[in-house]
Amino acid sequence: MSSPSTAAVSCLQCVALEDSFLQARDRLRNLQRLRKLSPAEERRLIDDVAVAIARLKEHQAKGHGRLR
Repeated sequence: MSSPSTAAVSCLQCVALEDSFLQARDRLRNLQRLRKLSPAEERRLIDDVAVAIARLKEHQAKGHGRLR
């Protein structure tokens, strides 16, 4: 899975972390479309997205540019 911002990123870890975020986000969106999620399920999926964003931001703060 790739996005326009990954094309400009040379760090393989940045690419992997962004891919992890995109997968978590897409999983949340797709499950929300398919059915009504329980509050616990939705909270867990939102937490997965937040953790993926935090990991990407933390990695990029170490000198890899800004979150796109």
